Amino acid sequence: MRRLLVAIPIAVLAVGGSTACATKKFVRTSVGEVNDKVDSLGKSLEETQERTRRNEGRISEVDQKAGAAAQAAQAAHSAADQANNAAGQAQTTANVAGARAEAVERASKKLVYEVILSEDEGNFKFGKVQLPDEAKMKLDDLIRQIKADPKGAYFEIEGHTDDVGEPVVNERIGLERAESVKRYLYEQHQIPLHKMNVISYGEDKPIAPNKTKEGRAQNRRVVVKVLV
Repeated sequence: MRRLLVAIPIAVLAVGGSTACATKKFVRTSVGEVNDKVDSLGKSLEETQERTRRNEGRISEVDQKAGAAAQAAQAAHSAADQANNAAGQAQTTANVAGARAEAVERASKKLVYEVILSEDEGNFKFGKVQLPDEAKMKLDDLIRQIKADPKGAYFEIEGHTDDVGEPVVNERIGLERAESVKRYLYEQHQIPLHKMNVISYGEDKPIAPNKTKEGRAQNRRVVVKVLV
């Protein structure tokens, strides 16, 4: 009986010692695996941080290039605006110079022919702006006289109306009548456009009293002056 009792503790010690060894081995193995995973994660983190630094560098470089491109575009836009302004100023200067030259040219010429196209002679009708056949015949005769004595003629075409209606309407009608004459001279007789000047006086320059029907008919007219 005593032998049996002695054997049992020995067996228990053997089993306990074996279990303790297995546990220590398991712990060492687990710790090793964890350390490996930690090392792996550390390396992965370092690689990620390195990629992040490289990407940040690329982003900074792209931002710098974009900023430089934006500055270049703004500078180009500013240069284009300056060029457009300079071109506009040059055009304005040219227009003013041309107008002055034209005014000087007109001032140096003298009146040699004058044709009046008025309603009392069968020409423009009340409120109408179309060029009547009678007026076309007078213009044709005028051109024949000029061609017989060509001297670089210049045409001043004045539109006039009576005082019936609103002044602004009369000014428009006078201008449209004068434009009709200008268009006919250009299309039928090839008179250069820069050799013709059109103006409307509306009801401002009557040649007869507007109190009578006959006087109003005389005032509804286009005056063509030829200067050489």
